[in-house]
Amino acid sequence: MPDIVIYTKSTCGYCQAAKQLLRNKNAPFEEISVDGDSAGQEKMAQRAGGRWTVPQIFIGQQHVGGCDDLYALERAGKLDPLLAG
Repeated sequence: MPDIVIYTKSTCGYCQAAKQLLRNKNAPFEEISVDGDSAGQEKMAQRAGGRWTVPQIFIGQQHVGGCDDLYALERAGKLDPLLAG
């Protein structure tokens, strides 16, 4: 399984939903909180092609996007193969 990184903020409902989907898939992930961390959010945005919103999700070297993007992959049947590497 490829490494999964998710950038989050503690008050973000979309972050919670994305993490729950990954937990339901038994997909371990590294959570990087950008709460009050402008440098961390800048680093996230650079890695995410300029996207400043959270969550930003990376599976392996692929930028998945946000929560809606993650759920769209799930609905399309593409999340499991991506998680399998």
